[in-house]
Amino acid sequence: MAYQAGDTILDDQYNTFVNSSSSPFGYNHFAGTGSGEYGLGQTEIATVTGGATTITASQWNTLFTAMDNIANHTNDTLTSRSLVSAGDTIAIKAAVEADLATLAASVAAGSPNATALDTSAALQTVTTAAEGWDTSATQEVSVTFASADTMRHFFNAGGKVRVTVGTSQVVTDAKDTAFADLGTALGNIDIAAQSTARSGSGETLTENGLANGFHDLGTGYTTLITLTSDNTNYTSNTVSIAAKLDAAVGTATVMTIKMTATDPADDTQYTVPNTESPAVAAAVNDTPKMVTTLFTISPNTDEGLATAPAILTSATESNTVV
Repeated sequence: MAYQAGDTILDDQYNTFVNSSSSPFGYNHFAGTGSGEYGLGQTEIATVTGGATTITASQWNTLFTAMDNIANHTNDTLTSRSLVSAGDTIAIKAAVEADLATLAASVAAGSPNATALDTSAALQTVTTAAEGWDTSATQEVSVTFASADTMRHFFNAGGKVRVTVGTSQVVTDAKDTAFADLGTALGNIDIAAQSTARSGSGETLTENGLANGFHDLGTGYTTLITLTSDNTNYTSNTVSIAAKLDAAVGTATVMTIKMTATDPADDTQYTVPNTESPAVAAAVNDTPKMVTTLFTISPNTDEGLATAPAILTSATESNTVV
């Protein structure tokens, strides 16, 4: 059945297209406040009063334009339709429903094809106070949002939290190199809505939690990735990234990311000439300074969003060695 602008029987169907909070989801649920993995924080469209209310061409155009704007951000292809005038035939129900379902699915996936994103400068750079820590180095950084809704909208719109791990040292030796190689192999660790991405490669992947994203996190740390060195003499040395929230998704406003480097390996590297007899390693725990750097990849308004969610603040939570 085709629908006509001004047809009074369309009020319930129009309101479903606009406001349904169950499948098939309406525009307001995936583009407005929403809940959980739905919602982008955009201005919601008004529903109409049931009964004899006339659905005007202007109201249809508001819905179609809003859908197109979200599609531009998510890079989805919708059914081709022009803005309507009084008396025009409105796109059939199936096409509108199908397009709304496409947009809802993209938002639920964290807008993975969105390209209207800005990568920040380094927000936090945490460096171990000194070289030569014995067993482990731990660094925690966090991002805080103004509200739980803003946090959800950030990730649903394609936002990510990025950390990188590197080293800083005066003298490069074999153990320094082992940890530097681990950081390079991690690359960019990007925590998105439904998963985490690693841009690096190599070393030994010993814990793989990359299927976890923002919506999978709880109040205890979830390990996203642990790499173990494949460098000779240091094949038990590791670097790990974990993340947690301060509350359940929908209430949480803070994400904390933890980097842990461990050095359980016996060190056979002599860092300075040694003339003692018998020979003694000069620096058994000659570990490098570890460096964790925090960035965000934030949605912007370049391709359809009227407002773009962003973090409020960032912080360094800890920087300890054992």
